[in-house]
Amino acid sequence: MRIALGIEYDGTDFHGWQRLSHGPSVQAAVEAALSRVADAAVEVTCAGRTDAGVHASCQVVHFDTNSERSPRGWTLGTSSNLPASVAVLWAQPIGEDFHARFSALARRYRYTILNRPVRAALAARHVAWERVPLDAGAMHAAAQALLGENDFSAFRTIACQARTPMRCVHEISVRREDDRVIVEIQANAFLHHMVRNIVGSLLPVGRGEKKPEWIAQLLAGRDRAVAGPTAVAQGLTFLRPYYPAEYGLPAELAWPAKEAR
Repeated sequence: MRIALGIEYDGTDFHGWQRLSHGPSVQAAVEAALSRVADAAVEVTCAGRTDAGVHASCQVVHFDTNSERSPRGWTLGTSSNLPASVAVLWAQPIGEDFHARFSALARRYRYTILNRPVRAALAARHVAWERVPLDAGAMHAAAQALLGENDFSAFRTIACQARTPMRCVHEISVRREDDRVIVEIQANAFLHHMVRNIVGSLLPVGRGEKKPEWIAQLLAGRDRAVAGPTAVAQGLTFLRPYYPAEYGLPAELAWPAKEAR
């Protein structure tokens, strides 16, 4: 049978989602825990791979197994075998036509910037820090140039292995909540470092170093070398993917996404 899981994790102590030979990964931790519960080797496929230091509030994975366990058994049993920074939120059987990656219609990320003169202590693992006051309104206005289907070559890392730089951004917003500036972006899919590179280019706009129209110029120019630097990883959280409602996954994952309606 095929099982879908929702997983949250703090990515600080991992070298990213993908299983590696040279360091800890979220995938390896999840597979080891699931294999103990299943009493058999388990391999998982995720909705969207995250980089080293990036977090997730609801990463979705699927796996196939011959082991019969209840959803509660998969959820609690796997969580009890995971490090404290990773937890399974829910588990449910799902049709074999479901694929955590290819069935996803969209993905949503949030980037959080602590914008104050003093660095973070309590939130240091989950926010970026910018001491210069940011104009969130200017950043939001600039970001709207990224809406729609575009060539995002200016915002992809040189190591990106995607076959095409074309992506469709459904929504992007920048807002201030007290001393935090929050960037949220939803798209059909993302290039390697795409969100962090977008944020790295919005920051000069927020500081007043660049005009809002600079973002549109970067997009049109397709030159990564002239865009802003890659923003630090710890501010980024993969919020969730979205799937057709007929799969019966938790309501917050159902497409069309509430934020996009």
